[in-house]
Amino acid sequence: MRESVGCPERFATLFDRHAVAVHRYLARRVGSAADDLLAETFLIAFRRRATYRSQGADPRAWLYGIATNVLHRHRRQEERRYRMLARLTVATDDAMSNDDEAVERVDAQSLRQQLAAALARLKRGDRDVLLLTAWAGLSYVEIAAALAIPVGTVRSRLNRARRLTRESLSSAMINEELL
Repeated sequence: MRESVGCPERFATLFDRHAVAVHRYLARRVGSAADDLLAETFLIAFRRRATYRSQGADPRAWLYGIATNVLHRHRRQEERRYRMLARLTVATDDAMSNDDEAVERVDAQSLRQQLAAALARLKRGDRDVLLLTAWAGLSYVEIAAALAIPVGTVRSRLNRARRLTRESLSSAMINEELL
């Protein structure tokens, strides 16, 4: 990172090393907009490379922090997307057979909708911590560095996000069984 300040071409190494993982994280959060958000993330990182401070974490956590901040600018679209996914009804086709594969597809679609609804109900900070853990595989220390929050805050947000998501999924499954 330090070398890229004097020699901008060295920044390409950082991109080559982390772009796929950051893109995967962004794609899971916003779908097809990930390409644009990845470009914006690395543009910001390039412009701010002189201000980088490791804080005990590698540049990957710093990049995820930038990516998460870029996502916050697109927060409304993300929340709308989760709400829309939650409202989608499972398509039922009269021609669909009752074989195991069809049942599994319907169950998976139903679970996806319930998970999307649960994610939409989470506070932004809780959702960020949960998704950085689940989709990006960051440690608590890396998430703390990425979001510029204390590790204790990461732990409490993750605990709350997991609990609320579990409760939402459990209640949705109970309601579904009652129907």
